[in-house]
Parts: sequence; structure tokens; C-alpha cells
Amino acid sequence: MSLKVGDIISFERTFTVSDVKLFTEISGDEGIHHRTLDEQGRLVIQGLLTATLPTKVGGDNNVLARNMNFEFLRPVFTGDTIICEVKIEKYEWQENKNRTAIYTSFLCKNQNEIEVLKGDFSGVIL
Repeated sequence: MSLKVGDIISFERTFTVSDVKLFTEISGDEGIHHRTLDEQGRLVIQGLLTATLPTKVGGDNNVLARNMNFEFLRPVFTGDTIICEVKIEKYEWQENKNRTAIYTSFLCKNQNEIEVLKGDFSGVIL
């Protein structure tokens, strides 16, 4: 993929109870809110599971991350569909290092257009 400044790459995912259970097992993040259904039959998604959306976009574009900043704005629940938009802020060839650097910002919203996560990441393209 040929990226350029201003490009916006979107990724969407609906989280399931199975996703939370698998992430709980892998991460060890076993907070009661990740294991006990609320009154609407939902689990709270781990913040770092939500953060896999912008990192997936980076991975799809062979970004080796160097910095990542996350601001968790609202909880995400099982059944929520999260749309993440990653914007290329800076994309440049670094002649002296023989590599391409990338700087991004991202915003994730749920199916109700409520912002749930924002931040940025930067790294190099492999």
C-alpha cells in the first residue's frame, strides 16, 4: 500500500464475549468487569483489546511501532461495533537511516458515534 499524508485508513470490529475471554486468558487482565455480565448481559472489553484496532491498521501496513499513546474515553462492551480511523500525519523517507518513518493519529467510535478511544502511534515501515 502506498501511504501519504492525509490518508485515513478505517477498520471496524464487533467484540464478542469469546474475544474478552480469550484476551483475559492471554493477558491475565481478569478484572471482575471482564468476567461478570452487566444488567444488559454484556462484558466490559479490556482497554488494550480495544487498542488492537489501531494496532491492526499499523500491522497491516508493516509498521514497527516505536511509540503508542492511548486515551481511553468511554468503556466498550461486548456487542459494540467499534470503527477506528487512523490518519497519516507524517510519512517520510529518512535517507540517513535508510527507512520510512510514519506518524499517525487515530479516533475510535462505537456504533452510536460515541468516541471511545483516541491517540497516536509512530514507528518505521519495515
